[in-house]
Amino acid sequence: MSKRKKTNQPKSNYPIGKAGKDKQEAKKEDFYHKHKSTFWTVLFLVILLYFFIINNTRYVPEEGPLPPNYNQNSSVGETK
Repeated sequence: MSKRKKTNQPKSNYPIGKAGKDKQEAKKEDFYHKHKSTFWTVLFLVILLYFFIINNTRYVPEEGPLPPNYNQNSSVGETK
């Protein structure tokens, strides 16, 4: 049986010194790029929920006067 020759791998596969740090920094940046759309979607939904709660918990003013020429005793759905 013949022995297989060992293939030389490029040195970029062996992070030594500063090369290893660059990959760690790249991983931190990748987290943002990977979850960017999720972040903005959640932020949008939180802001939407905030305005929904504010809009529905404010003081509701009392009803104003009826419009002119409106007869309160007659309505369209009423049968006599």
